[in-house]
Amino acid sequence: MPHDTPGSLRIGLLGAGRVASHLGPALVAAGHSVAFVWSRTAQSAAALAAQLPGAVALSSLAPPLPTADVYLLAVPDAAVAPLLAGPTWPAGALVAHLAGALPLSVFDSQPNLRGGVFYPLQTFSPGRAIDWPTVPLCIEANDLSAEATLLDLARSLSQHVRRLDSAQRLKLHVAAVFANNFTNHLLGIADALLAEADLPPALLAPLVRETVDKALANPPFAVQTGPAVRRDAPTVAAHQAALAAHPAWQALYAQLTASIQAQL
Repeated sequence: MPHDTPGSLRIGLLGAGRVASHLGPALVAAGHSVAFVWSRTAQSAAALAAQLPGAVALSSLAPPLPTADVYLLAVPDAAVAPLLAGPTWPAGALVAHLAGALPLSVFDSQPNLRGGVFYPLQTFSPGRAIDWPTVPLCIEANDLSAEATLLDLARSLSQHVRRLDSAQRLKLHVAAVFANNFTNHLLGIADALLAEADLPPALLAPLVRETVDKALANPPFAVQTGPAVRRDAPTVAAHQAALAAHPAWQALYAQLTASIQAQL
């Protein structure tokens, strides 16, 4: 779809990591154009730009920056503030970060910018396809015009677009860490324990699927099962003994057991 198609936007993409590598092609598929890709690693910027028709790879952010309707900062949270203060942005530029835990107030020191947040609630990994219409996109901005543009951009990608303020988004991000990152870590521990017993990871697959399906269909605390809920002290003790070679996991088991029992 050409850039002059109604509703299409010209995007400046700063970052070429996991999020940017998924988002860039999705933006093009939705009818937008990516004007340029910049990354601290020139090779990464060039590789991503090569996948996006018409995009150029910037080796630096020296002025003038190429013109864009929206500049998206797909960089680590700690890099956002320095990046905002670094380049000479066009006056009135709409710049949005993609971070879950970073407040909108990060733009307060840059009053010449229209600041916003374009937060995709998803985990991004190389080689994993993203079903963008199902991805919640959370929008916040410091003026109505910027908000309207970001909402339009989000709705071109997803069927699940929400306005969230910074406090709501932070709580959402914490919840996402529990649901995704911590859950994945626990699955990693389970995988390692199975490997120690010379057992295949596939043994847990039906249990994991049923656990997730049940938790999505019901309040998770209400459908909790296991020895902690039953206050089955002998089984808990046996599990603790089985974890003797892994004191960190043993402590985590005890903490999670206590947390489950505190909800009863």
